[in-house]
Amino acid sequence: MENSNKTDLLIEEYDVHFSYQTKKTNLNISFNRIAFIFFVFVIVSLIFSTKAIFLGSLKKKITNKNLIESEFRSSIVDRNGNIIAKTIVANNVGINPNLVIDKRKLLINLKLTFPEKKNIEFNKIKENLNGKKFFYIKKKINQDQLDELILLGDKSIIVEQKISRIYPHESLFSHIIGQIDDNNNGISGIEKSFDKELKKNYLPLRLTVDTDIQYLIRQELIKSVEIFQNLGSAAILMDINSGDIISLVSLPDFNLNKRESIKDLNYTNKITKGVYELGSVFKTLTLAAGFQNNIIEPETKFEKLEKKIYCDKYTIAEYDKKLPSELTAEQILVRSSNIGSVRIAQKVGIDNYSSFLKKIGVLEKIDFDIEEVGQPINFRWGKCKLATVSFGHGITTTPLQLAKAYGIISNGGYQINPTLIYKTRNLNEKKQILSNEVSKKINPILRKVVSTKEGTAHFADVYGYEVGGKTGTADKVKDGVYTKDKINTFVSVFPISNPKFLLLVLLDEPKPSKEYVYNYRDGRPSYKGNWRNTAGWTTVLITGNIIENIGPILATKY
Repeated sequence: MENSNKTDLLIEEYDVHFSYQTKKTNLNISFNRIAFIFFVFVIVSLIFSTKAIFLGSLKKKITNKNLIESEFRSSIVDRNGNIIAKTIVANNVGINPNLVIDKRKLLINLKLTFPEKKNIEFNKIKENLNGKKFFYIKKKINQDQLDELILLGDKSIIVEQKISRIYPHESLFSHIIGQIDDNNNGISGIEKSFDKELKKNYLPLRLTVDTDIQYLIRQELIKSVEIFQNLGSAAILMDINSGDIISLVSLPDFNLNKRESIKDLNYTNKITKGVYELGSVFKTLTLAAGFQNNIIEPETKFEKLEKKIYCDKYTIAEYDKKLPSELTAEQILVRSSNIGSVRIAQKVGIDNYSSFLKKIGVLEKIDFDIEEVGQPINFRWGKCKLATVSFGHGITTTPLQLAKAYGIISNGGYQINPTLIYKTRNLNEKKQILSNEVSKKINPILRKVVSTKEGTAHFADVYGYEVGGKTGTADKVKDGVYTKDKINTFVSVFPISNPKFLLLVLLDEPKPSKEYVYNYRDGRPSYKGNWRNTAGWTTVLITGNIIENIGPILATKY
């Protein structure tokens, strides 16, 4: 009985004890779970708080509104909206070695973020981590890489904001666009001339140039260096009815993304700032002056033309000794007669001739969209000066001014102002400064310079484009002395029956090409080599190649 009671008691006590233990265990488990969850919550909160602070600091650096506004410049685009210059927010990433906690972990993360970097680059980073100075690991990183770095939350990784001006086409528009300095101020080209507008306006500045055509012309000018070994070259393509410059190239050029101080004179913008004697291209102006003053007609005959004449101490001779002694005014231009041009100028007279050149903008500095513009050299008129100027000797101008003059002569006599800035114009309000008859008489003659056997520009006779034009070969002046080096120019207008485009091409000191194979465009047999370095053999050839390449674009787009 006693034993039985003890057993029951023990069981009862055991049950109580068991029951108590069970309740205590459940309570502990619940408490531990809550504590663990709370602990995890606190840790996660701390992590996110830390990252939020880190991200906030980066965000502040990256989106500093005042910085962006102070350094902003609006984009520059071509006539079709293609970006030529653009301001972007660039992010440069560096490391402060003093803040690095785990070098090994950092290097691993960097390798994952920048898989494109080579081992030698990471070895350099590893070496820099052992130092104390801040160093960059990459400039202008992309957004994906920036996001990855931010998520690392490593305080040793420093992201710096930099407002950058980028030029997607690098060298293509260098002489047009120009450069800015470290303080975001334009120092040349469009960047300088429109500095205030680019800083104030948020809309892009639209230019008249066409990126595709600019590229094609530049490529052909580069080829000219390969063929003729010239020091440099240049070209301008212009709409002669509006003055819109569709392309302006000058070589050598420079990469706009790599700002540098340009001291070499070869980097001069040859179209706008280069001042040259341009030779026989002036004969067109001489003939036009005769037409404008109603002194001659295309069929006017000039008899007893000498092979050589003298003026004071100067001798004026024909380049082509086979020219006949009797030529019409038209033939004087087609066959490029020096003596014939002198006789026409003498008929026109100094006053009429000088007034004509002034009217078409050859003699005085041109007002243009960029400040890199040359000043023609002043001279005193006299009988001998009249004679030499008539065939482009002893007078200087810029290719831009010559292009303007030819445009006026060929477009019906209407005033045009070459421009790089795209704008809407009412072409019906153009001012006529020359008689319409000048163009009607000149243009067919320019066509014969290219299309006939007597002309000097056969290589530019591209089928389907009715090219007309005039060549010019001039001895280059160095230190006030004429040399054997040449400045070769060809001014072409097309289609000549309804003139719309003018293309001027200039080659600086081309050499005779002994290895180049020439092919006439009319199908005549090709031949190798040439000892001449005149415009008809150099500049005209390049012009023909350019028109062949850009012609289809012009025909479909303009």
